[in-house]
Amino acid sequence: MPIFGRPDADLVRDVHPVRRIMPFVMPTRTESAVLCREEVLAGPAKDFLQRFNADRPAHRPATLFHLLLRSLAWVFHEKPHLNRFVAGGRYWQRRGVWIAFSGKKGMSEDSPLFTAKRRFERDETLAQMVDAIWDMQLVGRSDKETETDKEISLLLKLPPLLLKWFVRSGRWLNDHNLFPAKMIENDPLFASVFVANLGSVGIDACYHHNYDYGTIPAFAVMGRLKMVPVATADGSVVAAEVFELKYTYDERTEDGFYASRALEAVKRRLENPEEL
Repeated sequence: MPIFGRPDADLVRDVHPVRRIMPFVMPTRTESAVLCREEVLAGPAKDFLQRFNADRPAHRPATLFHLLLRSLAWVFHEKPHLNRFVAGGRYWQRRGVWIAFSGKKGMSEDSPLFTAKRRFERDETLAQMVDAIWDMQLVGRSDKETETDKEISLLLKLPPLLLKWFVRSGRWLNDHNLFPAKMIENDPLFASVFVANLGSVGIDACYHHNYDYGTIPAFAVMGRLKMVPVATADGSVVAAEVFELKYTYDERTEDGFYASRALEAVKRRLENPEEL
C-alpha cells in the first residue's frame, strides 16, 4: 500500500514486529478493544473546585468534567504512544492532542446531542482551558449549526445507497492517507480520545464501543457521583463519594503495561487536582 503522508500525523517506523503485525491480525478497533475501569475519589476534586471557582464567574464554573479533560490531555502529552493510531495497517503519531466530547443540548429525554473537538496545548492554564470548553459548550447547546452538523446534514440529503458508498469511500481515503485535512480538522472521530460525561445526566458509566471509522484509539466514559464503601490505609471501611471512569482502548496502539500506567496517572491527578 503506498504512503502519501497524512495531514494530521507522522508515520511511526520503529514499531516492534509483534505489534506491527497486530493491525493485520485484528483489522478493526471493534475486535481489538480492551475494557478498563477506574474508581476515583471525588472529595479532593470537589474541594479543589470550590476553591478554584471562588475566583471565577458563577455562570462559568470549572467542573469535574473539566478536570477529567485536563487530566486526560496531560497524560496524552506525557505518554505520547497513547496518541498513536492505526490507519492502513500502519502506525501513526498524531500531531497534537485532540479531545472530542459530547453533551446534550438540554436535560429532556428527547433533547439532541452535540459533539465538539478541541486541541489541548500543553502550556495552557486550567482557567484558559475551562473558558474555552465553556465557549464550545455554549455554542453546542445553542441553535447555531456547527460545521460538523452542516456536513452531516448535507450528506443525509444523499440517497441511502449513495451515502453508504460515500462513507466507504471515506474509509478508503483514510486507509490510504488521502482523507482531506479540512474534513479531519472538523470531524470529532479524528481525535486522541472521545469522552462522554454520563454523570452530568445522572447515569452510571458504561463501556462504549470504539468507532472503526476515524482514528480514535480510546473512548472514555465518566459516571455519576455515588457513595460506596472504601477501605482506608488502616484497614477500616468508610463511606466515600466516587465516580467511575470506564475506558474502551484499542489494544493495537500500545501494550497493556504502558496503557495501565497512563490510566493510573489520570486517576492520580484527579485525586490530587493541585497537579492540574
